[in-house]
Amino acid sequence: MRIELEKIDTIIDRSSQEQRGLIPSLLGIQKEYHYLPPEALKRVSERLNVPIIKVYEVASFYKAFSLEPRGEHIITVCLGTACHVRGGELLIDQIDRVLHIKPGETSKDLQFTLEAVNCLGCCALGPVMVIDEKYYGSMAVSKVERVLKSYMEKEEAVNE
Repeated sequence: MRIELEKIDTIIDRSSQEQRGLIPSLLGIQKEYHYLPPEALKRVSERLNVPIIKVYEVASFYKAFSLEPRGEHIITVCLGTACHVRGGELLIDQIDRVLHIKPGETSKDLQFTLEAVNCLGCCALGPVMVIDEKYYGSMAVSKVERVLKSYMEKEEAVNE
């Protein structure tokens, strides 16, 4: 993936050209690239006059940021008690069978990243799977592939 410094500059300009613009700039870059590329962090450091070590401290502290490439679609599966006893682990196993990724991994085509979390706070809907902030409650293993394919088809339609 090619990083365009002009695009990074636009994101920084929208946020603020002062140190208080650090987090908003990083959020904008994360949204654009799905992670924080080293070139972008260097540019943020230069433009905001923030030491690069401080930029990395912030980027590595907050879970919202990733220093590793992530997928276009983030899949989150709840493994809290209610979801666990209702089959949360089985959902993860099925996602692995379909996409060949385990929690914390990103598919080779950079379309999906799988995350497992301890609780999503919607226990009555368990087991719960979330894709790009869309909640799929009472999720069954038999539905996983169909839901994932709907996201794959969206990608194929965009690329045609």
